[in-house]
Amino acid sequence: MSKAPRRWAGSAGAILGLALALALLGGVHGARAATDFAAWLDGVRREARAAGISEATLDATLGNVAPLARVIELDRRQPEFTQTFWAYLDKRIDARRVERGRALLREHSTLLQAVQARYGVQPRFLVAFWALESNFGDYTGGFSVINALATLAFDERRGAFFRTQLMDALRIVEDGNIAPEAMQGSWAGAMGQVQFIPSTFLRHAVDFDGDGRRDLWQSLPDIFASAANYLKAVGWNGGQTWGREVRLPDGFDPGLADLKIRKSLADWQRLGVRRIDGRDLPVADMRGAVVLPAGLAGPAFLVYGNFDAILRWNRSILYAIAVGHLADRLVGLPPLQSARPDLEQPLSRAQVAEMQDLLATLGYDPGAPDGVVGGRTRDAIKAFQRRVDLAADGYPTIDLLDALRGRAMANGGQVNKAAD
Repeated sequence: MSKAPRRWAGSAGAILGLALALALLGGVHGARAATDFAAWLDGVRREARAAGISEATLDATLGNVAPLARVIELDRRQPEFTQTFWAYLDKRIDARRVERGRALLREHSTLLQAVQARYGVQPRFLVAFWALESNFGDYTGGFSVINALATLAFDERRGAFFRTQLMDALRIVEDGNIAPEAMQGSWAGAMGQVQFIPSTFLRHAVDFDGDGRRDLWQSLPDIFASAANYLKAVGWNGGQTWGREVRLPDGFDPGLADLKIRKSLADWQRLGVRRIDGRDLPVADMRGAVVLPAGLAGPAFLVYGNFDAILRWNRSILYAIAVGHLADRLVGLPPLQSARPDLEQPLSRAQVAEMQDLLATLGYDPGAPDGVVGGRTRDAIKAFQRRVDLAADGYPTIDLLDALRGRAMANGGQVNKAAD
């Protein structure tokens, strides 16, 4: 066969992909034709040109750009169930990852120590971030960052944010950091072995190897130094750890388990908090907060200022604990000591949304009923738990959902149950 049919098939595939992506966009925001995307892209070009992006960069990056259907699918997709603490941790920390991380910590010790000397971030934490973000560089994402960001910027749902990220991605190319075709990342535009979004790249990526480029895809000096530079900027303290697993006393008030409640280690000691093995807390001029990621029945952690820095990287308490615990394991500290439950029962997003609806009906403020347990939802749960004399740990469970249903029915409300 000649090459012409193959070229035609590729062109037809591109047209179908564009049509599908636009259809997915239009399914939420109304019909938007390909001509609308072309006009929108012209506006992006004008804005970028005015910001000093060269015509050569615009042609190289935007010449063949088109919405990606898969990006829209992933942006719209929501997980069916919430992740439990132990399931989350088991997926990210296992013996194989710990052993590999220890080997890489030894292999790159000279480089990591040089980065620590400059930025003050301990090597074990840099390797832990590297592990969780890209499995030590194995998985950095298979999407064209420019195409993915253009797709999300054209979408009206979060268009303003992603348009800014797209402009920053064009600047990264303009500055000569990477060729457009090599700028691969996640569907949401996170890039490289530490998964920086473009705005974070521009503010915090550094050229540590001195080759004139900030390369977060291939250069380990740039990768480690950029991660450390970001952590330093958000308040990392190189003289402290992240936190530790602790043992709570009988009768501990779960209302004290709140990142907003900071006490000195001496104060926590007086309240009966101890290291997980029963020993006294360290004697140090530090403040910490108690975190209960699985409620009062699960493990407890006393976390310090560096925990807040990890949360600036990723605003997930489970993620922050995973980074800290993996960093500990890399230097020989033991697995978590708290007993695991026989069965962890995750709630579905529909059940969480029902819980949020019931809390709102009963006069609490859990935020939008989106099926995501955030800070407002936890605060509302705590308020309800206190009202009905339950341990106010803010942790959503099936039993709590049943208690909310019962209270709503007692108040005369009709409950439409999510599937249990």
